[in-house]
Amino acid sequence: MGQCIAAIAASQDRAAFEELFRYFAPRVEAYLRRLGSPQPAAEELMQEAMVTVWRKAGQFDPAKASASTWLFTIVRNLRIDAYRREKRPELDPDDPALAREPDPQADALLSGQQSADRLRDALRLLNDNERIILNLAYFDDKSHSEIAAELGLPLGTVKSRIRLAFAKLRNALGASLGEEL
Repeated sequence: MGQCIAAIAASQDRAAFEELFRYFAPRVEAYLRRLGSPQPAAEELMQEAMVTVWRKAGQFDPAKASASTWLFTIVRNLRIDAYRREKRPELDPDDPALAREPDPQADALLSGQQSADRLRDALRLLNDNERIILNLAYFDDKSHSEIAAELGLPLGTVKSRIRLAFAKLRNALGASLGEEL
């Protein structure tokens, strides 16, 4: 069979390819079926393998491997590629999860900006100790005990300051909205 591959490489000999195909196609398909590929997939992979042999016949080196070893290596690699494609399906461009988020409406942007301004104003009403503790807890994501250790304060003091800071923020934001939160 190595001579057939050499003839295909040298002159794209159709008769040599037909002989190679008649010999290997049923064996390749049976091999793929034994590995668990369903009939249509086995047939498709066999066809793809034989096309690859036609295109890459010039890369065959009989000193490195026999014709069957070379061909079945191609089959194995194509099967692995097909398996990987099954595990990672093509992305569907119409998938709603991939849709771009619409730009926010102008009124939503304005409302968000106004809320942020109100919160910034309310944070200015806090004393430095309360502001530092809230920053550590919510922006640096530290636990109450980590804050207590870092600032050298008792744990109860840290918790009390957080509670007092939230009460001040609640009152300030409720007053700015015209209601109690």
